[in-house]
Amino acid sequence: MSESDKPIDENQVINKYKNLQSECQSYASKISELEQELGEHRLVEDTLKPLDEKRRAFRLVGGVLVERTVGEVLPSVATNRENLEKVVEKVKMTLEEKQKELVAWKMKYNIKTAEEAEAIRKQQEQTA
Repeated sequence: MSESDKPIDENQVINKYKNLQSECQSYASKISELEQELGEHRLVEDTLKPLDEKRRAFRLVGGVLVERTVGEVLPSVATNRENLEKVVEKVKMTLEEKQKELVAWKMKYNIKTAEEAEAIRKQQEQTA
């Protein structure tokens, strides 16, 4: 018998379901956090683009405010924004995979949330 064919008890099923839910929530919050940061990068980039490249600009690097020029700062902000976009896409894909795994687990073991169980009960009362 392989690992996935072995019968598991109800507590293990519920724990795995809760873990998957927790992972999905943490991925969603990370996406939100990264998108906030991405918006900040876009704002900085849009603000710096029309400025003269020789103009003074300050950048926070590792908690230290460093004086640079717009010409030096703008490329690094653009690169960071591009990298953030890639990371957001990867985390979104990971979230989708986890959500699919969550739905598959839910279907396999016929798991119902309290809201779903209540909706089914009300529907059955209406038809009876």
